Amino acid sequence: MVSRERPALDGRVLAVAVLAAFVAFLDGTVITVALPSMSAELGGGLPVQQWIVDAYLITLGALILLAGSLSDLWGRTTVLRLGLIGFGATSLACGIAPTAELLIAARALQGVAGALLVPSSLALIMSTHRGAAQAAAIGIWTSWTSVAFIAGPVIGGILTDLASWRWIFVINVVPIAVTLWLLRGLRVDAPRASPPVDWIGAALGAIGLGGVVFALIEQANFGWASPVVLAPAAVGVASIAGFLVRERRAPHPMMPLSLFRSRNFAVGNAATVAVYGALAIGTFAIPIFLQQSAGLSATLSGLALMPVTLIMIALSSRFGALAGRYGARWFMAAGPALAGAGYLLMLAVDARFDYATQLLPGVLLFGLGITMTIAPLTSAILGAIDVDRSGIASAINNAVSRVAGLVAIAMLGAVIGTRVDAAWLDRAVVLTAGLLIAGGAISAIGIRRSGGDAGAAEPAPPVTTEP
Repeated sequence: MVSRERPALDGRVLAVAVLAAFVAFLDGTVITVALPSMSAELGGGLPVQQWIVDAYLITLGALILLAGSLSDLWGRTTVLRLGLIGFGATSLACGIAPTAELLIAARALQGVAGALLVPSSLALIMSTHRGAAQAAAIGIWTSWTSVAFIAGPVIGGILTDLASWRWIFVINVVPIAVTLWLLRGLRVDAPRASPPVDWIGAALGAIGLGGVVFALIEQANFGWASPVVLAPAAVGVASIAGFLVRERRAPHPMMPLSLFRSRNFAVGNAATVAVYGALAIGTFAIPIFLQQSAGLSATLSGLALMPVTLIMIALSSRFGALAGRYGARWFMAAGPALAGAGYLLMLAVDARFDYATQLLPGVLLFGLGITMTIAPLTSAILGAIDVDRSGIASAINNAVSRVAGLVAIAMLGAVIGTRVDAAWLDRAVVLTAGLLIAGGAISAIGIRRSGGDAGAAEPAPPVTTEP
């Protein structure tokens, strides 16, 4: 008879992991609806708005692999503390920045600190939970981090409308302080004898991503023929090629390509590209259209996707537990298909906007589908890798998801145009749905049953607190 007992979860470890990752994910999206207010105060127009967003995402995506290696080398809690302190300091710097240039610089430094938080927080869960408990904990982690991704525009809109855009940064200090307090005396691992960090690989990866993303962003301003675009693009592509060669030949690679020999790890990351690219486009296009064409306020535009957040809070841990019991494959296949169908229902949205009939049905179906997807996706990817390498495995997957979203947004104008109207939204909706359905198809074909069950019989190490 199958036991129906609830899996044992370490509440303190889970709270630390969720809070640490939450602030990093939140800051990727919270500023979207506040950009007009920032531009009005600091000047600079659209280019400054783009860089306020992308300075954070570039450093986060470029350094997250290095952060994963440091997490495995120095220990999860050590890297988390460094990341939290750095994130708090740079958040305050963003909040008091007197000029656009200083704000962009502070955002870039904030991305560096954010890169330390994400892989270490998830690796903390992988180190302290096994089997069904691990799957349930991953479900909770992914539900709250996904809530941060979706709820960012809501929080940003409310703070901007009621107070000032500066509060979207200053308020980070509260969850950071709580997390540092919870970390007191918590020791789940210790620095161990590990290979040296692949600094050459880290530099090549950072330069490669930075160059390519810079070119994708600035091509809209200068054109592909401009040396301002061509030079960084060429350097970026060459550096990425060099990075792959380095990682194949280095004795101690930063991103071990051997991880991709695991079918579930490789296929799961391919599905991640499609799903998170779709999420970035879909959650960007809807609020922008509602503000610029339908005439809604920043707060109301952000609230439009709130049902997705509520569904994730209610059901993500449940789907994570089910994936741990039955395997991740069919959740990863059916979830994106439902989410894609939800976006196709949003084709009903137009400038004469009615939320209940035009948007809400699609939002509800999308929320159910994406909630069914995220926790099993994370479980399948990390469950395919040995726990000692969970830090770098988590970093790779998070780098894939961040870069997928960043590239999707950077290329959006070239794919669907820049004039925001009903036809623009329709193209964005169809593109989002297509990517989601593609992610489900990749999972259905490629994921094996064992992905949700890895490590089920292995006991978790004890969590200790220092006196």
